[in-house]
Amino acid sequence: MPIHAFRMNLHKGQEAEYWRRHQTLWPELAAALEEAGIEDYRIFLDHETCHLFAIMFSREDHHVDALSDLPVMRRWWEYMADIMETYEDHAPVSVPLDQVFAFHPGEL
Repeated sequence: MPIHAFRMNLHKGQEAEYWRRHQTLWPELAAALEEAGIEDYRIFLDHETCHLFAIMFSREDHHVDALSDLPVMRRWWEYMADIMETYEDHAPVSVPLDQVFAFHPGEL
């Protein structure tokens, strides 16, 4: 199962608003994420730095890279642009993270 991990940056003081917006995730965006092959998507917040750590688990036949072409994704990015660091096109600044350790019980 492919794993995608990355870091984003939230503006200080926007923690509660970021949480609120994700509690009301648009159904059409949820459907697009599922259609792209995402099976599990989690975002964690470092309250001290306002860094967001995201991890996605997707199907082998995923097309996560095509999400950025969808109008619903573009609208979501625009909706979120006022509370997080983004590029000029409102895509979130996203830094890919490399896996450096994994623990699976019984495999050591």
